[in-house]
Amino acid sequence: TTVVTGPGSANPIAGQNICIKTTPGRIDNIIVSSPMAMKMAFGENPKTVYHGKQEAPYTRMATAAIIREQLSLAVRYMEDVEKSIADPDTDRPEFDAKLEALLPVVRGEMQVHFHAHRRDDIFTAIRIAEEFDLDYVIVHATEGHLCAQELKECGARVMSGPYLCDRSKPELQNLSAASPGIMAKEGIKTAIITDHPVIPIQYLPLCAGLAVREGMDYTDALRAITIVPAEILGVDDMVGSLKVGKDADFSVWSDDPLTLCAKPEMVFVDGKQVYSRAEG
Repeated sequence: TTVVTGPGSANPIAGQNICIKTTPGRIDNIIVSSPMAMKMAFGENPKTVYHGKQEAPYTRMATAAIIREQLSLAVRYMEDVEKSIADPDTDRPEFDAKLEALLPVVRGEMQVHFHAHRRDDIFTAIRIAEEFDLDYVIVHATEGHLCAQELKECGARVMSGPYLCDRSKPELQNLSAASPGIMAKEGIKTAIITDHPVIPIQYLPLCAGLAVREGMDYTDALRAITIVPAEILGVDDMVGSLKVGKDADFSVWSDDPLTLCAKPEMVFVDGKQVYSRAEG
């Protein structure tokens, strides 16, 4: 009933994500949080896109350098803005839309969602996050199960997945549905995602079921598609579980929702029924 959506991973700094309800209607009326996060990307995607253009970045080092440079400029821009506010005799810096968008990031007021699959990309993201004191989430973390202890030590939070896909690029060679279970068992706050439309979002419960088949605790898997992502995103006061005072978003299933044959019978958003299988 609630999703985070935004730009893809072709650019090192891709743009802002938004959190919305999935009910029909005007976008302005279904916003949960906007902007939710700034999307940044490491690995093959930026390399592939810009290599074809013969423009930087077409190496991992260049991608990291561009992100670090823009964050450094944003910090300097923030300091200049603050000086101009504190001292009326100091000119405000010339308006820069890109740096303005990064201000809540470097102030720690907005999350950064780092697209990263390989271990080295994950750790590059974490180094940059620690350097600039960013509030960050690792998205995908395909090789997270290979460095779970280090992720726990860093206090990383992870959006893990997708798994119903092929190893379409070298950085996916260690793709495993066992990954979220290993990370959750290590104590890492781990959610499961489909990366819709890469894997259609209706297969999210199936992805959680695959994680259970590969060793994830059932309760951890169910939490990984409900309350844990809400906690990671900071919207758990509204959605993610049933509790007095929350939004009353829930679904009723014909069977265990993590099994292949289960079907959603009814869906409620904000306490109102928005879908009934019986009614079509």
